[in-house]
Amino acid sequence: MITLENLTVRFGGVISLDAVNATLPVGTVGLIGPNGAGKTTLLNVLSGFVKPDSGRVVAFDQELSGLSGHRRARWGIRRTFQTEQAIAGLSVYDNVAMVHEHTGGARRERRNAVGQALEFVGLSAQQSRAVGQLSAADRRFVELARAVVGRPRVVLLDEPAAGLPETETNRMGEAIRAVPQQFQALTVLVDHDMALVSSCCESALVLDFGRVIAFGATAEVLGDEHVRRAYLGAEDIE
Repeated sequence: MITLENLTVRFGGVISLDAVNATLPVGTVGLIGPNGAGKTTLLNVLSGFVKPDSGRVVAFDQELSGLSGHRRARWGIRRTFQTEQAIAGLSVYDNVAMVHEHTGGARRERRNAVGQALEFVGLSAQQSRAVGQLSAADRRFVELARAVVGRPRVVLLDEPAAGLPETETNRMGEAIRAVPQQFQALTVLVDHDMALVSSCCESALVLDFGRVIAFGATAEVLGDEHVRRAYLGAEDIE
């Protein structure tokens, strides 16, 4: 599990995270809220890209607050971003292998680890193709493969299905649901698609103006009238 203790982040006069306290359980946790709520800031804190002004993060009894982003990646934190990170001119295989190498994966394990990640996302047959030649949907799955290759302990997914048609969103949902069992990794999903969050996440944390306004079982959180009316829009959850 991940324990967030009094996390506060300020950017000038703006408080992006305001004394956030929560314990994220194993499985898949949805991180939701309106634009500007602090969701990506929280992912950046977990990744080590942003240092909080106060508070700390403990993941599976490991104090992360003093670790750089590079050391956290080697410890086991992986993530996707809203913008694609894979290098278009490199092959699918090389893009995933690069992450395995940079996160400390042993060379002797690389081919097997990359093969498992590509099989998981359904891209084994396309591993030799340049990423730039893939469809938009398959490029998203390359990003997911990069996030699960090796031995991740925590997988952070920042809007992995944004812009995908319904069929591919469903395919992404199937993969996300399988991550905790397949890789034994606690998964955090940020997405505005409440149907996807509902189908993938056992629990959900709602932020607004950097504060936690709801946290608990996903169905209960999404059914909360305050959350529905003020932050998500009831029509989006029907």
